[in-house]
Amino acid sequence: MLVTLEGLDGTGKTTVWDRLRADDAVPADTVFTREPTESWYGEAVQRSIDDPDADSLAELFLYTADHAAHLADTVRPALREGRLVVSDRYSDSRYAYQGATLADATDLPDPLAYVREVHAPWTRPPDLTVYLDLDPETAARRSGATNKFETADYLADVQTNYERLVEDDPERFVRVDATQSPETVYAAVREAILERR
Repeated sequence: MLVTLEGLDGTGKTTVWDRLRADDAVPADTVFTREPTESWYGEAVQRSIDDPDADSLAELFLYTADHAAHLADTVRPALREGRLVVSDRYSDSRYAYQGATLADATDLPDPLAYVREVHAPWTRPPDLTVYLDLDPETAARRSGATNKFETADYLADVQTNYERLVEDDPERFVRVDATQSPETVYAAVREAILERR
């Protein structure tokens, strides 16, 4: 089973991911992974994140290359072995974030749909996506607005895209209120994963 943790920057995804890694209730052979990856593809993605002048379309394809390698090298092999895979960000981040970026930088009529179409022929949809829900202002404050993807205005567009994704596939998503205490958020995520497992 492939489980993904999604949400705006500052929602606590990585904190939850780290806690799951140390939780005895989670199968010991679970594969914990993330996007961007630590491969050279992921390093290229990180360079683009840190560059305020990076071309938006080129950036999309850097993310896409990283996702393709992640699937080939980590996700698909683990799933073939029957292992649980938990990813801190995955394709929905691409759809939501790059969809928002392309909306500002291109004349595409529906940037989110375009990003999904790019991925459609080969990506592997998650079995469960836990969406940590938080308002853009709080998310920007928590994340520190350290790069171009962490401003409140930008995150508002990203949140709109996430809501479209949830609406399109409500059975896959479990929404968790990320304004709650870290302990309450973690308990809700843990329960969602263990129930679906």
